[in-house]
Amino acid sequence: MIRLRNFIERELFSVLGNLKVAIALLLLIAIFSISGTVIEQSESLDFYKQNYPEHPALFGFLSYKVLLAVGLNHVYSSWWFLALLILFGASLTICTFRRQLPMLKVAKRWFFYTKPESFAKLPLHIQLDSQLNRQLNSQLESSPNLDLPELISKLKARNYLVFSESDRLYARKGLIGRVGPILVHASMLLILVGAIAGALTGFVAQEMVPSGETFQVKNITEAGIWSKFQVPKDWAIKVNRFWIDYSASGKVSQFYSDLSVVDLTGKELDRQTIHVNKPLRYGGVTFYQANWDIAAVRFTLNQSPVLQLPLTRLQPKGSNSLVWGTWIPTKPDLSEGITLITADLQGTFRLYDRDGKLITTTRTNLGAEVNGINLIIRDVVGSTGLQIKADPGIPLVYLGFGGLMVSVTMSYVSYSQVWALVSGDRLYIGGKTNRAQVGFEAEMVEILAIPNSPKPPVMAVV
Repeated sequence: MIRLRNFIERELFSVLGNLKVAIALLLLIAIFSISGTVIEQSESLDFYKQNYPEHPALFGFLSYKVLLAVGLNHVYSSWWFLALLILFGASLTICTFRRQLPMLKVAKRWFFYTKPESFAKLPLHIQLDSQLNRQLNSQLESSPNLDLPELISKLKARNYLVFSESDRLYARKGLIGRVGPILVHASMLLILVGAIAGALTGFVAQEMVPSGETFQVKNITEAGIWSKFQVPKDWAIKVNRFWIDYSASGKVSQFYSDLSVVDLTGKELDRQTIHVNKPLRYGGVTFYQANWDIAAVRFTLNQSPVLQLPLTRLQPKGSNSLVWGTWIPTKPDLSEGITLITADLQGTFRLYDRDGKLITTTRTNLGAEVNGINLIIRDVVGSTGLQIKADPGIPLVYLGFGGLMVSVTMSYVSYSQVWALVSGDRLYIGGKTNRAQVGFEAEMVEILAIPNSPKPPVMAVV
């Protein structure tokens, strides 16, 4: 047991905590994420056979068989992609605890330099004696001598946190810059956890539902291994009405679905009208308006009650447009009838005889004489096409991205440190920063009140 623990701490943690390994994992995740964007996901077998044939294979090797065998048709839920996310998350966690947190702990400590020679090790250092101090201040009108109290005052004015004793000083600012990388790692871990949670527990479904019908989510096209906990079982959706707005030219402008969330007894729990880019969200499930269809036509023959027949989607030969049609019998023995064709939900219908010749054109609620029968089209029943998604990881992903933007900005804050020591008639001052070195040097010049003269005092920059 001890050997296993030592192996994990020395070997496995060392490998996963290595920066090069973390970068390699991140690159792999990026590459496969791009492939999941380029290659169509969760399509049918026929689709992949048609678009990724064996002869000739894409790039000479990428056929539908390779694509399906590797799992490139569902990249984001494949076991190897989830394994990459877990490994990368482990790498970030190890790096955070073994590097970033210790660095923050060290940055929070403060200490004094007690020997003048210690200042020579700092990237920026200067020493002032009493004569030089007087010369400096004589060049500045009404400028007090630069002593330790004055230095403390100037540092505090520039938001430094100052620790001091009688003859020594330590100051720092920008500690948030040390916190930033830790929060970057935490935000990335949130994103990874959200992505894994979505892949394991989320699902995608498609439903085509006629107006007036109630349905529960069943036609699931993609699902994680624990998605059954997200599929709603104690409530359903009723499509109260579906309709389409058309432009002046007759093209579809927008389509709408009036949806009600109902419990198993039919009691309405919520009601919303959705359209493209305005979904319905309820119980962690989102219903998007994605498609439409025409399900059926309602009509009367003479004084008959309202009858209903399903419509079939048709594509005329040599045309890219769609129409919907059905055959309506005009005699009880079905020996005669007419073919009804409509192209949309605007209520215009064409009637054809058994030889395919146009008899007449009619509209909703207008009578048409066919085969000695008065046919009145009462209504067409539209079907709403809904794309249904559940992804419990989305809030975590959004929170992670928000934290990432804030923490990356924090990481650009410079962490600066200043030391000072009075020894005899000399004042030793030194400092360092982790970035923006030129800006730090300019700030130190202002703090020391060194004028812009041809012969400035000796300032060493390593």
